[in-house]
Amino acid sequence: MTGAELHALVERLYPICRSITGDGVRRTLEIVGEHLPLTVTEVPTGTEVLDWNVPKEWNIRDAYVKDPSGRRVIDFRASNLHVVGYSVPVSGTYSLEELRPRLHTLPDQPDLVPYRTSYYAETWGFCLSQNALDALDEGPYEVLIDSTLADGSLTFAEHVVPGRLPDEVVVSCHVCHPSLANDNLAGIAVAVALARRLKEPRYTYRFLFMPGTIGAITWLALNRERAHLIAAGLTLACAGDPGALTYKRSRRGDAEIDRAVTHVLRDRPHQVLDFSPYGYDERQFCSPGFNLPFGSLTRTPYAGYPEYHTSGDNPGFVTPEAMADTLDALTEVVEVLEGNRTCLNLSPYGEPQLGRRGLYESLGGRSDTKAAQLAMLWVLNLSDGEHSLLDIAQRSRLPFAAVKGAADALLEAGLVKEKA
Repeated sequence: MTGAELHALVERLYPICRSITGDGVRRTLEIVGEHLPLTVTEVPTGTEVLDWNVPKEWNIRDAYVKDPSGRRVIDFRASNLHVVGYSVPVSGTYSLEELRPRLHTLPDQPDLVPYRTSYYAETWGFCLSQNALDALDEGPYEVLIDSTLADGSLTFAEHVVPGRLPDEVVVSCHVCHPSLANDNLAGIAVAVALARRLKEPRYTYRFLFMPGTIGAITWLALNRERAHLIAAGLTLACAGDPGALTYKRSRRGDAEIDRAVTHVLRDRPHQVLDFSPYGYDERQFCSPGFNLPFGSLTRTPYAGYPEYHTSGDNPGFVTPEAMADTLDALTEVVEVLEGNRTCLNLSPYGEPQLGRRGLYESLGGRSDTKAAQLAMLWVLNLSDGEHSLLDIAQRSRLPFAAVKGAADALLEAGLVKEKA
């Protein structure tokens, strides 16, 4: 998928009203399912999942606040951000004074509508710009929230690309936010594109499309006995803004995924953050009982840009170029994970004669001949059964592709073997 195709998918998903449960999630997964085969799971309300329970399902059809002339001064149809997520049904007449405690604005960003939700406490409310609130008179106002909060289910979906190994690389992205393009429709689009790029991989790749927090907790509860198969994982969010890439390390801090991502980002504008138990679903996978090698990849981190959780996070805020760049970086990470292995030098006493094996000649005329020769020497020197190719690339500061190419040539020449 090109950057333009990624952006088109964001635009198509943008109008859907999503939450942690409900038909908006299902519709989102239907669209994702047009691009990838998905296995969809419905987990009934009340199901115990670790220390939580699956909540009631929320759906909404319409909501508004009408002034005395019948004009919708707050209109769910204009933007689904106008209603506090999980608002219970309401129908009545209220003065502005009565409504004020239930009206949420951003005084410091008076043109923007905030995103607010209340998943686990039954309440209701509306969101609007500060400028719109300032323009309201005392009313009275007709108020309607046509919603349901009832027993149903939590919905998540998985796409699996089988590999030669049962060990899994997991990419997780949340599908619970309403009309927010960067957080996290861009992440969904990039995950779809990455899945489509994978062809007969070594690892098995599992893509999880699920609501934040409760979705990850539910998936882990249902897959507790097989979580040990996760060799590497990433939560993917905020993948389309113009900022530099940001990686947050796993709880372990030095897992293969941590080293692979930081190696790929080395020559790009980026920042690397240490793990903290605040953020996206990496904190569930990295909880101490699981302690899985799960990091987080974003561009500008959550809450790090003014448009975060506001109407400013619209399709105009994310760019095809940024999403394509995120996808390219992830593709390089996959190439590192797929190609990384540990080798043993079969001629460790002194430097072997490379010329008579045709190794120097095979590199002749290439613009990167010197780097390739240097990579061979590094691979020979550090192929002691203790250093992986990624270790060698990091220490030599050579591109991983050059190190892997050198290892492939040395394997073919019989000078190294892959450690079992």
